[in-house]
Amino acid sequence: MIETASSGTAAPHYRQPLLGTPFHARSRALAQVDQYVAWSGYSTVDVYTTVEQEYFAIRNAATVYDITPMTKYRIAGRDAVAYLDRLVTRDVARLRTGRLGYCLWCNDDGELVDDGTLFRLGESEFRLCAAMRQIDWLEASAIGFDVSIEEVTERIAALSLQGPVSCAILKAAGLGEVATLPPFAIGRYDLDGIELTISRSGFTGDLGYEIWMDPSAAEAVWDRLFDVGRSRGLRAIGSRALDLARIEAGYLSPWIDFVPAEHAIRVGRARSPLELGLERFVDFDKGHFTGRRALLEERRRGPRSCLVGLDVEGNKPARAALLYADARCRREIGAVTSAVWSPTCKRNIAIARVDAPFSALGTSLWAEIYLNRELVWERRITRARVVERTFFAPERRRATPPADF
Repeated sequence: MIETASSGTAAPHYRQPLLGTPFHARSRALAQVDQYVAWSGYSTVDVYTTVEQEYFAIRNAATVYDITPMTKYRIAGRDAVAYLDRLVTRDVARLRTGRLGYCLWCNDDGELVDDGTLFRLGESEFRLCAAMRQIDWLEASAIGFDVSIEEVTERIAALSLQGPVSCAILKAAGLGEVATLPPFAIGRYDLDGIELTISRSGFTGDLGYEIWMDPSAAEAVWDRLFDVGRSRGLRAIGSRALDLARIEAGYLSPWIDFVPAEHAIRVGRARSPLELGLERFVDFDKGHFTGRRALLEERRRGPRSCLVGLDVEGNKPARAALLYADARCRREIGAVTSAVWSPTCKRNIAIARVDAPFSALGTSLWAEIYLNRELVWERRITRARVVERTFFAPERRRATPPADF
């Protein structure tokens, strides 16, 4: 039996190394193939049925994905804004109460430590969500500031509800006011006495919401969503289907598209926001922040490499493919970090790191793809073209109110 984080009776780590989220019993009942992965100390579903069924539910109906393991920090105090402005690269002072934003934080060399989502819950109260634990870095950065930092991961259960029917499901559940919630906004709602915080956000590039609640209410919220959503095609999804959707949206994933700076072992393996194509989230005009001097110098001389989108010929994903400047593979210029055949875009797409001189839109490259066909490995040299990294961006993701599909 997997203990849930909200039970208060978790087994010793040597008997139960992974926790179950407050949704574990419900997700376990739906998981047909018994494929789980570890995420920040929790056991989470990788695939419920098939990746294909789950992916098409994201794009054509609605899905729930358990994001409880996402590390969550409460940051509050008189200097909360000043502290966060010193920590992250975006201008936190411009983030209004009731809004959220994507943010990055770097080391003194301008290398990305991690990325996450920052929620402004009050004038001096924030919630920072990240994929990995960052308490040491956050506390070290807080020296000299009147601010408190507290990890609240186990106190908050969360579901990501994504897909074109997601708003319709929330309205059917009795949360009709959600329809007026614009992108990157936060609202507080009451569902039959259950207090919910809902943000219009997600990791699929589609219409979607994230629902935050007390762990004691987790199963009741799950049941309510499926009661009204089953006839609308609602499906629980695992990490593999979500990964396909986030590549289509051009979103980056740590340990896949970049190595966090504090975990990079070899010199030159960490990446800066400029190299990752995230310069729009760096506000050089707001004043000093960690890494600003290094990033200004990098902007002056230009990044050494860039993370770009690729349109690859054929229909075989270029997973982990090396990239070359010519078909004879005489000069290696980069490598693919993420790749899929996109069922929605009907394209063979990839995210790749390439040397800066080869990063301009329209540049032709060559990908070295290896395929295992009938137990024999085949090598293919396939043409690829640099394109915009956002491959799928439907209008419905920003429509307010969303249409009832």
